[in-house]
Amino acid sequence: MIILEDTRNQPGKHDKKNQYFSEHGIEVRRTKLYVGDYTLPTDQSVCVDTKKDILELSYDICGKSHVRFREECIRAQESKIKLIILVENTDGVKETRDLFRWVNPRSRIYINSDEVIGYWKNGNPRYKRVQKYPSATKGETLAKACLTMNLKYGVEFLFCRPEESGKRIMELLGVDVDGGE
Repeated sequence: MIILEDTRNQPGKHDKKNQYFSEHGIEVRRTKLYVGDYTLPTDQSVCVDTKKDILELSYDICGKSHVRFREECIRAQESKIKLIILVENTDGVKETRDLFRWVNPRSRIYINSDEVIGYWKNGNPRYKRVQKYPSATKGETLAKACLTMNLKYGVEFLFCRPEESGKRIMELLGVDVDGGE
């Protein structure tokens, strides 16, 4: 069994997937793909694009990479390629609607502002604490953006734990490597 992996996937950052592929006799050949990160050499009508976590997904959909990501979705749609975004996460998110409750970890980072709100017993100033990233993408915003991308471009968003990603990629590409286990 052979699977194609996009050359833009950084080596060494997909060890769990590669371990699964190796353990199941799946040869990974690196080549530049039109869309996504993984596909089959014999049928490229389905491509799987992996995200290492929900933060990466939020950067691609709601951040500076939005235009590039949208263009990839349009390329897939115009080429009649089913593009599936597989988001690895340990946040308990199992489907897009779970994103409505997701809390961006960046929104929980606080720093001292310049505003003095009092003094400690030792005389040092006490500063007001403020969010370091006040514009961090909210879960609700990300969920709505995913639903919109699905409706406009047919992109499907799926979620799994990192250790499940190799198996899920093969399932999504229509390959049963475990023999129905």
